[in-house]
Amino acid sequence: MRRPLGGNDRGQVAVEFMGMLPLILVVLALLWQLVLVGYAYALAAHSADRGARAGTATEGGGAGACRAAAEAELPGSWRGGATIACSPAGGVWKAKVRIEVPVLFPGAGSFSLPAQGSAGAAQEDPR
Repeated sequence: MRRPLGGNDRGQVAVEFMGMLPLILVVLALLWQLVLVGYAYALAAHSADRGARAGTATEGGGAGACRAAAEAELPGSWRGGATIACSPAGGVWKAKVRIEVPVLFPGAGSFSLPAQGSAGAAQEDPR
């Protein structure tokens, strides 16, 4: 005599899910890391843009203002490995920001390839 169907499959979904859980977690970690890489590039570009604009100011501008403005745009945990370079080139202030791309979250370590952003802004006319 045959037993009714479905009587011996209890817990099968839970077992299959537990088998797939490591793969799901790895995929989520990789997606999160891709988000962090994109965010690092966006931070570097935005910081460089703010620095270049501050360097062109007629009052209080210059390399010091450029570096200070660029650093102020970076969140605290991203400032540690940041390199900021500001220089005038003709009538344009150029700023380059280089920050470390963290592994999974800021402060945990970083990749050997940093995110770089650069920007330029025209010098204001003092008239």
